[in-house]
Amino acid sequence: MVESTPFLPGLSPVRGKAVIAGFDGGRLSSEGGLLALREIEGRLGLADRLAGCLKDPRAPERVRHSLADIIRFRMMLIAAGYEDGIDADYLRTDPMFKLALERLPSGADLCSQSTISRLENLPNRRVLLRLAQAFVEQYCASFREVPRRIVVDADDTFDRVHGGQQLRLFNAFHDDYGFQPIVVFDGEGRFITTVLRPGKRPTGREIAILLRRLVGAIRAIWPRVEILLRADSHYTAPEVLDWCAANRVDFVLGLAPNVALRRHVGALETSTAARFKAASALGKVRRYKEFYDAAQSWGRVERIIARVEAGAEGSDTRFIVTNLAGGRPKRIYETLYCARGQAENHIKAWKRHLAADRTSCHQAAANQFRLFLHAGAYWLLWSLRRLMPPRSSWRVMQFDTLRLRIIKVAARVVELKRQIRIHLPSSNPDQRIFSLALERLPRLVI
Repeated sequence: MVESTPFLPGLSPVRGKAVIAGFDGGRLSSEGGLLALREIEGRLGLADRLAGCLKDPRAPERVRHSLADIIRFRMMLIAAGYEDGIDADYLRTDPMFKLALERLPSGADLCSQSTISRLENLPNRRVLLRLAQAFVEQYCASFREVPRRIVVDADDTFDRVHGGQQLRLFNAFHDDYGFQPIVVFDGEGRFITTVLRPGKRPTGREIAILLRRLVGAIRAIWPRVEILLRADSHYTAPEVLDWCAANRVDFVLGLAPNVALRRHVGALETSTAARFKAASALGKVRRYKEFYDAAQSWGRVERIIARVEAGAEGSDTRFIVTNLAGGRPKRIYETLYCARGQAENHIKAWKRHLAADRTSCHQAAANQFRLFLHAGAYWLLWSLRRLMPPRSSWRVMQFDTLRLRIIKVAARVVELKRQIRIHLPSSNPDQRIFSLALERLPRLVI
């Protein structure tokens, strides 16, 4: 139990009356919104799914906190904005966190930071592969019915480290040491998987191995699903193109410009710049061209689409490569490829709003497990946002704003003989949306 101060010093009086304040309010919590996350996690069953991948080495008669409860508590902490394990030492007595873990407010305290740290260092490589499989199963279970096609967005992000962690590497572009994990979402923002790796760009062989395992896991559940891969230009490697062609995976990938590609669009760039100059008041001019070409390292000729744009800032030409046979170049570029930019927002939500870059463990396996725990917290908040009305601002709200509006709600918990009463603020402006989210819970998964 954290000791409370008798009163807070330095408070000015109000209309002649002294203001006395202290941390002695009893069973109060600032996390009233955990009511919703508790219901969401219960429907997802994610903590139990992940715990099923681990073997508990502890003596059964001495276990006070199950692996599922430790994982559940850690994911709830991260989702509520407490990314540091040490926060568990203060919040293990919080009544709302206890309720979220199916414990009475008067019941035993939750686990401490040391218990969480031991859990994070428990998995080995085989366990991590099982955990990755569990996230693929969670992804597939989040659909009401088997989709005809899914879009897979792969990207990587730099994660600075401050110590001698395994796999850390100096990155000249970022001028610092760190990791560069690959993160994979689907087109709607569902988290699929993440792989911890050194702080450099992934090679074509690395990407092909990841795709083989990922696509194999998805098709083990959905054998006939069509898959479209979207990624930036450094994923356009010969190994990736060959693997996709051999395994029925469509792709729309960025392509770095070079002299050979620009020879195909030289005349179009000139005419586009002339059109803008003749009617600059109408704004930018954007035109498209498709052609077939291949780099020397490619095994076949591929369809390449060029987007040429001219404006007041000058000309800009971008290229993409795809194995899609149909579709207009404009639609493939603007509707399919440009939508890949949302993956960067998903990474931002996972990394910035859920602090997924807290990879400070020495062992690489522990840091990989941390990425999975933060992925679990992502699933909780993504699912909460998914419950919001489709065309409302709540449906696209950033995780940090969603947390502030829904999770960070004051609550007074009163435990009675036959019920637990939770008193939320009468002046809360988001009462209706909170109730609506709980009403829509049956729509989350089936």
